[in-house]
Amino acid sequence: MLVGVVSDTHDNAQYVDAAVAAFADAGVDAVVHCGDIVAPFSVTPFDPDAVDGSDADWKLHAVRGNNDGEWALADAVESFGTYHGEFAELTLDGADFAVYHGTSEPIVDALIASENYDYVCRGHTHERVHEERGGTVHINPGGVPIPGREEEPAAAVVDTASDEVSFVGLG
Repeated sequence: MLVGVVSDTHDNAQYVDAAVAAFADAGVDAVVHCGDIVAPFSVTPFDPDAVDGSDADWKLHAVRGNNDGEWALADAVESFGTYHGEFAELTLDGADFAVYHGTSEPIVDALIASENYDYVCRGHTHERVHEERGGTVHINPGGVPIPGREEEPAAAVVDTASDEVSFVGLG
């Protein structure tokens, strides 16, 4: 199973559209958004029925970020996916995922250290991370650019069959 992971899109249509296109091209089966979508209009492109010229067929799983201030966001996600609130535990193709925006580093570290999950997906820092600790893969795809940082925004694609994680630039 292929799982697309994105975070911190912050209403930036360029990066949202690039992530949706990358996920459609990769043929992902599920999309995980680790928060900071911000407004409902920024989540609607993730609706697989809205992807032009594609046979996209994924389910969106989203968690709340610290900049997701509009309560209507949950309703927008729920129209074609699942809005999990602050935290999600998902089992996708037998792989256990923890999804959390990442505003508390001690919580992120505890999720990884628990070894209860195959993958811990988070955002918040806008810094790309791919590391393995004690059998748990920690993924942060990054986010929209922050002034003073050179890193190109990216999304991640997780292959649960091979445990491969790849990053796709969104710039």
